[in-house]
Amino acid sequence: MTDNIITTFKETFSKEPLVVYSPGRINLIGEHTDYNEGFVMPAAIDKKMIVAIAANQSRQGRIYSMDFQEEFVFDLDSFGPYKGHWATYIMGVAAQLQQAGYAVQGFDMVFGGDIPVGAGLSSSAALEAAVGFAMSTLFGFHISKRSLIHYAQKAEHVFAGVQCGIMDQFASAMGKKGHVIRLDCRSLDFHHFPLQLPDHSILLIDTCVKHSLADSAYNKRREECQTGVAAAQKLYPEIKSLRDMDLKVLDAIRSDITQLVYNRCKYIIEENNRVLAASELLDKDDLKGFGEKMYQSHEGLSKLYEVSCPELDFLVDYSKDLDEVLGSRMMGGGFGGCTINIVEKSKVKTLQDSIKPAFESKYDVTPKFYEVSLEEGTGLL
Repeated sequence: MTDNIITTFKETFSKEPLVVYSPGRINLIGEHTDYNEGFVMPAAIDKKMIVAIAANQSRQGRIYSMDFQEEFVFDLDSFGPYKGHWATYIMGVAAQLQQAGYAVQGFDMVFGGDIPVGAGLSSSAALEAAVGFAMSTLFGFHISKRSLIHYAQKAEHVFAGVQCGIMDQFASAMGKKGHVIRLDCRSLDFHHFPLQLPDHSILLIDTCVKHSLADSAYNKRREECQTGVAAAQKLYPEIKSLRDMDLKVLDAIRSDITQLVYNRCKYIIEENNRVLAASELLDKDDLKGFGEKMYQSHEGLSKLYEVSCPELDFLVDYSKDLDEVLGSRMMGGGFGGCTINIVEKSKVKTLQDSIKPAFESKYDVTPKFYEVSLEEGTGLL
């Protein structure tokens, strides 16, 4: 893949590129907590976006996408969001760097990757992190990774129109081989925890479905959480987000909010507690206990937060009675995408051979399987 991207760059632009990679991410536990200033536990994986870039002494960004086999050119002095187009993510990062006072020059770029699109592995965040790092390195901006993470997130907000939390970009940039990250999404304090899996694999099972309400429902959930916070602030003005609330506070405002808002807040409060408990279990190398937290997380996502779907629920339910699966839950925004599973290495193939026909017969869709390992974050190739 990398050789192909470099060859295409040389053939298209007749020069040598700087080459940067940024990985996709998984999230073991802590879903939808990031935009509530809570805790998450992501990790960078061995699927990545690769960006080849060089300066071109013009005021244009000339980009070629390997995945879409398509070229896109924009003027650095006059551009804006191109909703629904892949170039939006790249232009969004360029815009954020310009707004921060960095003199982005004209560039040529070829990019591609092996992160499955639509599987919830944050291909867009990986691309944003790679582009920011590539421009910073190429033009000698020396931007810290922390700042690049913020620019990438803002690019997603302003250009792509998705009010995402900071987890995806953070995990992509700050990953460490063989480790997960416990990230405090308020302070951005983080801690790498080793995830020892001598006998187990992380297996992603992709439903290959994406229900149409995913994007609108994401922004709706944010609003519902904010409604709960606003109600709590009337009694407890010091509360800034659901991160500051516990179940006692939630019960105190129960009569002031709808059952729906109560459910949303309850899930987030419990999920934050699960992430903290899960990191303690990892410290003790208690994978079985960790897996139980994953199942609890899915139950909350499905019943209280209501961002699962029948296909995801089917995959999690299917795994519950299997000794070879320690834990399973939906991962990502929801309404489709993947489940993440901790599975005995020797039984991965058996599990795939068993789930595939069962899923096909119920939904007439063939699921995809990705075995992933934990790798380093954004860097130079």
